[in-house]
Amino acid sequence: MHRDPARDSRCNFMKKNIKRLAEISDKEERLIVGLMSGTSMDGLDVALCRFSGSGFHTRVQVSAFDSVPYDSEFRSELRKIFARRDVDFQWLVLLNVMVAEKHAVIVNDCLKKWNIDAAEVDLIASHGQTVFHAPRRLHGMPDYPDATLQIGDGDHLARRTGIITVSDFRQKHVAAGGEGAPLALYGDYFLFSKAGEDRFLLNMGGIANFTFLPGSASADRVFATDTGPANTLIDTCMRRYYGLPFDQDGLIAAKGKTSEILLNALRSDPYFSQPFPKSTGPELFSATWLDNHLQDTGTDIAPEDVIATLSELTAGTIADALLRVTHGECASLYVSGGGAHNPVIMAHLRTRLRGWHIDSVDKLGISGDAKEAVLFALLANETIAGEPYDETTLGGVPLVGMGKISFPD
Repeated sequence: MHRDPARDSRCNFMKKNIKRLAEISDKEERLIVGLMSGTSMDGLDVALCRFSGSGFHTRVQVSAFDSVPYDSEFRSELRKIFARRDVDFQWLVLLNVMVAEKHAVIVNDCLKKWNIDAAEVDLIASHGQTVFHAPRRLHGMPDYPDATLQIGDGDHLARRTGIITVSDFRQKHVAAGGEGAPLALYGDYFLFSKAGEDRFLLNMGGIANFTFLPGSASADRVFATDTGPANTLIDTCMRRYYGLPFDQDGLIAAKGKTSEILLNALRSDPYFSQPFPKSTGPELFSATWLDNHLQDTGTDIAPEDVIATLSELTAGTIADALLRVTHGECASLYVSGGGAHNPVIMAHLRTRLRGWHIDSVDKLGISGDAKEAVLFALLANETIAGEPYDETTLGGVPLVGMGKISFPD
């Protein structure tokens, strides 16, 4: 029988990649770089993580972490397409590559700074950059599906770093019946569940979300949900009124006074009373949404009062959501994200959640600033080394492996 040398060469080439994945899966320890860029679009979080095991046997050590800010020009380019229904499609296509190229440069720079050779790294876990989140509850078209889109192509990232890349995690969650967010549920469940203690893990990035971890560790009670805006509206108004990216240490909010008229109008949005779990984004909680409420209420207040009102909106809607779950009972709350560094938001939370144990997620062994990047590294670890969970569901969605795999060659 005649053999085709070229075909044999192609097959051996592909086998090499599959064998490499099998080798990584079987390793006692895997070195994974987790990447996270959230809806605040302030920069890229890069976490170098050493993993062993999977599922409830997962052990992770964060060996290095950096949060690399985007320059103002790059943030401006992203805002041309971020959370907008009408965009220049060519610009969207170009940014899909540009984001990946930018992230690759950041990864390579971090590895060089940490004295880590790319050949030592098993995987990159890249969240990418969300540009539009469209669950059915937001787009309002019952005949159309839940959908979400993140850019920053995994193939480009793999080629520019020389490291196998797992990316585009949210699509499998949507395909399995979820809304694509929040995905922190999976990592929170495996890493932070504690028998006998009901825990809430709250992340306040652009959007606020929490994971409920029952002390029973029962998978059918675990869920994660968005609550509404955390920093997205505050950041929008800081850029508008002060030309600053965010309210550093809550200094502007501390100077202002809450407008009860505006606050009550904002809190009346139907989203806040919708059942859990649910997801949202700046597609709903936008500058237009805020301006419409300012106009409808006839509110004419100082910029610092707008920031103060939005800060109380963040804390109040989070607290309301938590108390709905506990039926007014106290529980343990561990906080991460940019909002955790805002004393005004945290003070409002403590006032509304008197009797609760409130602490930084750092107390659970992982830096709150690194947590989101670590959790996407965990998702990649599960994709490569995890065991099947049969009919197990988390938050009503089957426990599935997530992420698409890109090889550098």
